[in-house]
Amino acid sequence: MADAAVGATYDDLAAHAPGLGLTVLGALHEDGTVVLLGPDPDRFWPILTAAPEWGAPDPVDRWSARVIGAWATEIGATARFPFGGPPWEPFLRWATASGRCHPSPVGPLVHDALGLMVSFRGALHLPRRIAIPAPSPSPCRGCTAPCTTACPVGALSDAHPYDVPACHAFLDTPAGEACLSGGCLVRRACPASPARPAAQSAHHMAHFHQVERQ
Repeated sequence: MADAAVGATYDDLAAHAPGLGLTVLGALHEDGTVVLLGPDPDRFWPILTAAPEWGAPDPVDRWSARVIGAWATEIGATARFPFGGPPWEPFLRWATASGRCHPSPVGPLVHDALGLMVSFRGALHLPRRIAIPAPSPSPCRGCTAPCTTACPVGALSDAHPYDVPACHAFLDTPAGEACLSGGCLVRRACPASPARPAAQSAHHMAHFHQVERQ
């Protein structure tokens, strides 16, 4: 991507991202262009586990900072991250404004291509406006919403906001092992969610259950 700061298009960025283990999740115009990045479903995990950050504390955030930071420098952009605050970057607002993420029946955003497995590793903030795709329809349209009944304890449902304490309490039980080892049953129930390595889901769930509740 030589001289990418001058000539890069949205398609250029989308084509380059998978080689880094990333995927472009959408974009919006705000003081230039913000291009949202997440883990590529097929390439992220093997690239991460072979990276120098693997085995050190916070490997996912450290890897994201290095890889996205280097890419931003290469193309004359500024790297933005959903971690490292406060202050926190407005990733949820950006995701909604991109037109590719939508509210789901269970609360968390759902992505047109990654369903409830969507997550953000960072963003490239370009100092200029580039052409970006039109908004996409929600994958929830016409869906039978299996996500609303997938949680064994109803922590994620369409009846009430996410009951985080109930989720953690269930994960502490033997029955919760299926979620810890294979990933959240609600996210996996979404027809738009792609499959991902069980080890990746287990790592994510361990971080959520052991670190994020502290």
